Amino acid sequence: MTVFKSLLATSGLCVALGSFAANSAQAATQYPLTIDNCGASVTFQKAPERAIGLGQNSAEILLLLGLEDKMVGTAFWPSKVLPQLEAANAKVKLLTVEFPTFESLLAQNPDFVAASLPTLIGPTSKVAKREDFDKVGVPSYVSPSTCLSTEKVKNEYGSRDQMWNMDLLYKEIGELAQIFDVADRGDALIADFKKREATLRSSVSADGKKLSYVFWFSSQSPTADAYLGGKNGASGFIADVLGGKNAIDAEPEWPTLGWEGIIASNPDVIVVANLDRNRWELDKPEAKIKFLNTDPAVSQIPAVKNKAIVVMDGAAMNPTIRTIYGAEQVAEQMKALGLIK
Repeated sequence: MTVFKSLLATSGLCVALGSFAANSAQAATQYPLTIDNCGASVTFQKAPERAIGLGQNSAEILLLLGLEDKMVGTAFWPSKVLPQLEAANAKVKLLTVEFPTFESLLAQNPDFVAASLPTLIGPTSKVAKREDFDKVGVPSYVSPSTCLSTEKVKNEYGSRDQMWNMDLLYKEIGELAQIFDVADRGDALIADFKKREATLRSSVSADGKKLSYVFWFSSQSPTADAYLGGKNGASGFIADVLGGKNAIDAEPEWPTLGWEGIIASNPDVIVVANLDRNRWELDKPEAKIKFLNTDPAVSQIPAVKNKAIVVMDGAAMNPTIRTIYGAEQVAEQMKALGLIK
């Protein structure tokens, strides 16, 4: 609770919380609570006391809700924790920044596991399937933003028919807050994000031009296909917030594309991800920018020649609480470059 109060004071949430405080008693969770989550019915007999945040978004939402004392572990961190959450996160055991094993999760004796991605809990998960947790009596929750169909594209991330928006994030925040009986904190957090999105949308202008963006997450090597943000994912949402569009017209959440295809998309702006995981050399933004500027063919892309390259937290390219932070990062750099006002 101390961390949550600190966040309220620094992010302008105090007023929002005050408006919800009077109704907090009415918003108290009634147990047993049953939630329909990504096609599964999950029941909670009481608020969890030994939760695991499996994936950066899930962990950071729980921390933003001031629940660090109810957490026994986190895992899978592409980027470092948000600076304002460092103190709270230090109280929670870090299992691994990569994929954990199912056994390492159970060793923490959890009574709840919240996951950010289907690769963490899902039919093709590298960690565990949902029924694995059901068998040991541990309720699980998967981010509604990442429960995607894999019928059109045969990969583990799936695809979207419509652009992601913050409503799915608000659903996630609201449901997690309900599960832990802290609905007032969830309401305040949602109000803050709504305000920030509205402010950002109203504060940018490209003088009527709809700029096109490529969002480059990473690549195993310069000659390998690049992992890009799909048109309807968080990257497309960020471009839309800034009055532009995603230059990559592909429905898969994470399409891979060779550089000939990226060159053909002719983006006005290239957004490169900053990742702390250090899995590949091109996780580093400096390595990406060096490649863009030195490769004989890629360096001729107008966005590169015009130095319209900006850096964004890689976690923001996933549909998470980081997405609006990423949009703010891009907007600040774009304004400095004179590409938007």
